[in-house]
This record gives sequence, C-alpha cells and structure tokens, in this order.
Amino acid sequence: MTPTQLRTYAAVVRHGSSKAAAEELGVSEAAISNHIGALRKELDDKLFHRSGAGLVFTPGGLRLATRSIELLGLQEQTRAEVTAAADGQRLLRLGVSSLFAEYCAPGLIEAFTTRAKDLRVEVAVHPPDQFGSLLANRAADLAIGPSMPDLKREVKSMEFVRYQQVAVAARSHPLAGRSVSASDAAAHEWLLGPSAVDTGGVAHSVLQTLGVPESNQLVFQSSEAALGEARSGGGIAFALLHKVASEVKAGRVAVLNLPTPPLHGTWTVYSNAPHQITPAAKELLRFVSTPRALQATLAGSAAHIGRFRPSVHVTLWAS
Repeated sequence: MTPTQLRTYAAVVRHGSSKAAAEELGVSEAAISNHIGALRKELDDKLFHRSGAGLVFTPGGLRLATRSIELLGLQEQTRAEVTAAADGQRLLRLGVSSLFAEYCAPGLIEAFTTRAKDLRVEVAVHPPDQFGSLLANRAADLAIGPSMPDLKREVKSMEFVRYQQVAVAARSHPLAGRSVSASDAAAHEWLLGPSAVDTGGVAHSVLQTLGVPESNQLVFQSSEAALGEARSGGGIAFALLHKVASEVKAGRVAVLNLPTPPLHGTWTVYSNAPHQITPAAKELLRFVSTPRALQATLAGSAAHIGRFRPSVHVTLWAS
C-alpha cells in the first residue's frame, strides 16, 4: 500500500464518489480506479460496492477506511516531527477552541515551554466538535477547549480549570441594572466573538436558550473586539468574568441579570490513548493541572516569566 493509494481510498470514503475524489485530488477518475484496483488486488478484498444508497463497505473495507485515515495522519505527524528534529526541536501540535486561543493559550504555552526550550508549539483554532477527527487523524497531538460530553465518550479527556462567562454591556445600556427576560435579551443586539458559533460552547448555548435571532447577532474577529464595542455602548457581549471583574467593580461595564443559570464552563484537554501520543503531549498533560499552569491559563500570560518567549505559531480559522 502506498500513501497515494491510501489518500485516494480515504477521499473516496469521504465523498462516497470516485468523481468527487478525483476532483479533490486533482486527478482523473481512471487514476482513482487504478489505485482502488491495486488495493483490492493487494488485500484480496473488494473493499466496497455501490448501491442506490451509496457505497456499501465490506468488513475489510471498513477497517481500511479507518486505518487509511490513521496512517495518513501519522505520516503528516512524522513529517512535521522530522522537520522539527532537523532544526533541533521537538514539535507539539495543539488544536484549540477560539476562546481558549484568544485568552488562555498564550499564557499556558509560555509557561510550559520555559521548561523545554527545544520544543516548538503550533496552535491551530478549530471548532470543538472537530476535535475528535483532529485527534483520530493525527492532525493534532492534543486538543483544548470546553467540556463536551459527546467528545468525552470518543477520546481521553481531562478537565483542568473552571471558568465563568457573563453577558456585559455599558452602564448606559437599557438592560443594565435590572432583571432581563428572554424576550428582552433577544430583542437587543449581541456582539460576539468567533466562539459564539462553536457548538458546545457556553455562549452558543445561551444564545439558543434566549432565542436571539441571527439578525441580532454580530460576529467580530475576536471576543475582545466585540467586548470593546460593548464597552462603548454598542450592544451586549460575552466576557470571561475574571477578565472583566475589575471593570465591573469600577462601574465601567455592567453584568446583565439574564434568565439563565450561571454560565460556567470547564477547560478540558483531549487526547488519544496514552500509547498513541508523543512524549511532549504527555508532558503537557502532566503540566496543565499544576498551580503554575492554572495561574498562567487564567492570567492570559505567564506571570513573572520574561526570560524566554517561545516561538508559537498560531493559525486562525484552520477549518
């Protein structure tokens, strides 16, 4: 089996069509058929046949579908690790939710990498509901984001710090300083960061509960940009409570009294089974629950750490 054959098979599985797979890979349908034929001959298995409902896989075909994705992901992981090793560095690839990337990842990574100066960390932002496929495909060594019950049943998980979000507005906002009904909240403009559209996130759940129509949802490039607009009286924004506590105390912004339970969440790190993850990933798993890591995560930057700033590559909107 060659990587090209496995990549072809994975594309056919993903699209359920040789034509669509050929378009994705930029090759002819004949090339697709040749690669599938070679796999069938080598494995002595038909792998799949077509029916009115699409592709129907043999037991061996199902196993190959899983293995091909794993092997291709392992190939990409190996390529990245070899490149990093050639530069005298180890590589740790993290998939994180947008809110964690904006407020927590820089501090956590800086605190962690002061312990390992030969480590390069790459951070890519993904919707949390894609964490399972990222780990299965070896596109990330670890994933960090909100606690998601469905994902916890798919992969290993460890909760390491709780956080609370609040809805805030300028003191002059019509809803400031009084109890807010769901209809009142839905009638006003909400200023949102990218995390508000993440399935499983606190903000997404609140917007659904309140029934806020999409016409009243404005999505900014970051949560901080949305919060800045809210500070000036532009509407309602979500904020991490510990980040705006001093502003609330000083009366610069008001926390709205919404008809919802407290907006608690738990940052959770997700991984494959222990024997499938890299030593660097295991090191971070041990580190995240330490007092130093918790302080850095909540502070947003590594407190009192200035002698070493790691090279952190962050890719936004990776999917």
